[in-house]
Amino acid sequence: MAKTDAPQRDMTSIGEVVSPAFVRLPEPLQLFCTRAARFRYLAEGHDLKPYLLFLAGIAEAQHVVQGGLPAPTLPKADALKRAREFSMPALDRARFEPDQVLDQTLERLLDQVIGIDMPEAAAEALARLRSTDGVARAEMVRSVLAYAIPMETLADHLYVAAALQVQFARLAAQLDAKSLVPVGDGACPVCGGLPATSMVVGWQGAHGARYCGCALCGTLWNYVRIKCALCGSTAGIAYEELEGGAGTIKAETCKSCHGYVKILHQHQDPAVDPIADDVASLGLDLLVRETGFTRGGANPFLVGY
Repeated sequence: MAKTDAPQRDMTSIGEVVSPAFVRLPEPLQLFCTRAARFRYLAEGHDLKPYLLFLAGIAEAQHVVQGGLPAPTLPKADALKRAREFSMPALDRARFEPDQVLDQTLERLLDQVIGIDMPEAAAEALARLRSTDGVARAEMVRSVLAYAIPMETLADHLYVAAALQVQFARLAAQLDAKSLVPVGDGACPVCGGLPATSMVVGWQGAHGARYCGCALCGTLWNYVRIKCALCGSTAGIAYEELEGGAGTIKAETCKSCHGYVKILHQHQDPAVDPIADDVASLGLDLLVRETGFTRGGANPFLVGY
């Protein structure tokens, strides 16, 4: 594993950034089909190929189930205004309650994934989840949103997390990006979630800027580079990467909080996805963990690693 200290790296095109947009909201009808394609691309020749193809199938199901779904209901205007005034997430995950749209989304997802190839544990989890009642499912929703998934039912909760991704992406897409404000280090301005990863992007008007990516709602928010995406510290930041890698994925480690979040160089590879590339770079997580740092990125498809 290669290591480089922060002041000597990661300065690509910083001077080109004038005033990048604070937030890029998700486009749900594009998000999941693009992610499915990325999972399939990354699976070729990969040690995790069966799992990556399984997640490709999940992403395809997330795309398909949106057809004909009623639109989820945003909080009332006064609640959104209050969230902005007090620098709170617009769609606070801690206050979310399951509704009929989420119920339909999950039920459609469970029907859609029946035909995909999956690990035995995932098939058993699917059968269990299909037989659970609404009370049990609501408790699973709360566990996913609270990052409190029981280890013994990881596979069951994966499907619930996938349905929640669809629900929150569709909610986020209805917001006014210009109305969103920062809510604190390591927190998505839309739902309050932790970043899954961050990216240095190559978009017009934001080339070289860094965006954190939320695994729940799919929102990307601008965040200062060479600064811990978890605690906000600028001291003791360093970057780890796999020896012989392409240099497009690194782990940004922080000596202040002893956590790390991956940083993807989208400006070098426009196809990178904050979730798919995170899973496919699990080897980096395993190596960084050996150095004493704890994974801070939140990705429901990597819970347990």
